[in-house]
Amino acid sequence: VLVVDLQDIGTRTWTYVGVVLYAMQAGERRGIPVVVLDRPNPITGARTEGGILASALANPAYPTGSNRTNGFALYPMPLRHGLTMGELARLFQAQLKLGTRLVVVPMQNWRRAMWFDDTELPWVRPSPNMPSVASALLYPALVPFEATNVSVGRGTDLPFQRFGASWLDAPRVVRLLEDLNMTGVRFRPERVTPVQPGDGKFAGRNIPSIRIDIEERERVQPARLGAAILWALRKAHADSLRVTPAGFDLRMGNARQREALMAGEDPDGVIDRQLPAVLAFERDARRIHLYR
Repeated sequence: VLVVDLQDIGTRTWTYVGVVLYAMQAGERRGIPVVVLDRPNPITGARTEGGILASALANPAYPTGSNRTNGFALYPMPLRHGLTMGELARLFQAQLKLGTRLVVVPMQNWRRAMWFDDTELPWVRPSPNMPSVASALLYPALVPFEATNVSVGRGTDLPFQRFGASWLDAPRVVRLLEDLNMTGVRFRPERVTPVQPGDGKFAGRNIPSIRIDIEERERVQPARLGAAILWALRKAHADSLRVTPAGFDLRMGNARQREALMAGEDPDGVIDRQLPAVLAFERDARRIHLYR
């Protein structure tokens, strides 16, 4: 039996989800049952939002020498998917028609509206740059910027709770973001010095940065927040911002979103165009829900 016991963080781009899928594919190929020990979605299972990964970008195939997958762009689902690891395994088995002998061991007493700290379980970092539930909540907003010349706080005490760059006019970008009236968060300029950041961005340099403070987490919409940040950075720093299109699109979901935001379209309008597809996914996903 192959047993999978990994903590997801509720975002499509988390590579542990790829481990579950590849384990299921390996189990199917070798005739080995796969048992997934389910864990909470730390940012609740009651919210689904953000860009659907374009089907043309999704690659669920098992990694081989000729198929160099990235482990995080697997299936056309929203950036914040609202599922647990066990439910994701059930989704993959149903939608990808896997013949894996899958057993999901469900949690006891978990409800979809619960945040991780509601469980009273200790938070153990699933990754060095995931120190808290706050970082997990803001991760969907900032993870696309891994494919830019913007720091997402790696090498600082608050990874994925701030972003910065040597060329950033933090007060100006803060004003642009505040004008959008983002719900549940506030922004404040600061300066930080990334120390041995895993992404190598601005190592040892004291740079302007913007801290994202969570005020009402139930109202935070991280995918909408990420869209707003790209819009504001492009508006303030068109000459300095560098975006790697392929990497950004794999994380945010599709090229149309990126192109619209960088062309100056209203971030709310760009995100709202995704709502019908997100609602359809949410409706279909109820069939594999294990919890109320």
